Amino acid sequence: MTVYTQQLGGTSYRFDGLVEVLAKATPRRSGDELAGCAATTDAERAAAQWALADLPLTEFLAQPVVPYETDEVTRLIMDTHDRSAFAPIASCTVGDLRDHLLSIAAGDGISDPAATLRDLAPGLTPEMVAAVAKIMRNQDLIAVARAVRVQSAFRTTIGLPGTLATRLQPNHPTDDPRGIAAAVLDGLLLGCGDAVIGINPATDSPRAATELLALLDDIRTRFDIPAQSCVLAHVTTTIELIAAGAPVDLVFQSVAGTQAANAAFGVDLALLREAEDAGRSLRRGSAGDNVMYFETGQGSALSAGAHLGTGGKPVDQQTLEARAYAVARELRPLLVNTVVGFIGPEYLYDGKQIVRAGLEDHFCGKLLGLPMGVDVCYTNHAEADQDDMDTLLTLLGAAGCAFVIAVPGADDVMLGYQSLSFHDALYARRVLGLRPAPEFAGWLDRLGMLDETGRVRAIPPSASPLRALL
Repeated sequence: MTVYTQQLGGTSYRFDGLVEVLAKATPRRSGDELAGCAATTDAERAAAQWALADLPLTEFLAQPVVPYETDEVTRLIMDTHDRSAFAPIASCTVGDLRDHLLSIAAGDGISDPAATLRDLAPGLTPEMVAAVAKIMRNQDLIAVARAVRVQSAFRTTIGLPGTLATRLQPNHPTDDPRGIAAAVLDGLLLGCGDAVIGINPATDSPRAATELLALLDDIRTRFDIPAQSCVLAHVTTTIELIAAGAPVDLVFQSVAGTQAANAAFGVDLALLREAEDAGRSLRRGSAGDNVMYFETGQGSALSAGAHLGTGGKPVDQQTLEARAYAVARELRPLLVNTVVGFIGPEYLYDGKQIVRAGLEDHFCGKLLGLPMGVDVCYTNHAEADQDDMDTLLTLLGAAGCAFVIAVPGADDVMLGYQSLSFHDALYARRVLGLRPAPEFAGWLDRLGMLDETGRVRAIPPSASPLRALL
């Protein structure tokens, strides 16, 4: 194990191994304090960041954060690492990588920053990306993420420049089809649903999931909506539904950054690959064939007791979150989002920590090549409010976030947490000059729901072409 030291203000700080220096360099968050791996003072954190900035990137290839022999996520990361894509930055330190990324984003002597960053992605490991995020300011994370272009498609195209898509989340505590239909109508009237119309079911019953899928597919086909639907059941349930002939568009699963954490979710890489093959076999997409939808979130490995890495040391939650993106990008997803404040203040204590984590997750996922979205959210016992969510939404829109999640009134009555409302998405599009996915925008326009500037018209439900949903 390599020992790293750093002198700061007359004090010598020691960090035993890569896992420890990564953890102590992380901006303050309650989850790392709960795990016992956080820096104990701001001075120690600054020293760790300084030591991390001087670390050669090759250290991340020589020292796995989680042992190669016991973790299939580590094996995936190492075995798929593209040495030729890595070659241009092979001599860099973490600090050099930060400067390099910012230079690309600024277009310094580079004709196509997006193509340069796309070509670099296979040469980056999640640990490298997590490390560089730890020494970047918020504006750095935004500037680089904005320069990255990642596209995916099923019935709509996600991630095009100048767009912000939305997941319309019509959850209901009893899966009442009337309540769900009312929420879908609310969202569609406000121009939401172009990323996915996705329901978190109240139960994981295959029968209930089939009924919800049929409901969403009926709405989509009746109104010829260019959108995809998803019932966020466990992946094994969805595989069964595909075999039974249910109208499955997207295959959903929560994933994490260690083999043990994924096992707690009841999945492994082989099962996820099987699920992707099953989803693609239906050939239901019209604009593309990306069929997977993944959700992640900082703290998931810690909550499963699956956060220990090399030497038995706790790995910080942001590094483990970035490792989850290696799992996601292996399966060519349509959508990936971090549910950034959902787990609670034990992991992200307040609005400041939630905002920072949301920007980190978006930056890391997008830089690794994912169509990255964010559920801008918090739980009611966190030290956060909707003003914090407004701030994060605005920053993510500036950073080129692919999609956000919206629920009626910003209050998910089934999951019991606070997210964004459909009106919030309209605010972001208007203020930042963004539009829905082009296929969905065309549909809204054909229904007369957009004005001459591309804004959603205020149409009473009784006068809407979607009034049959009432």
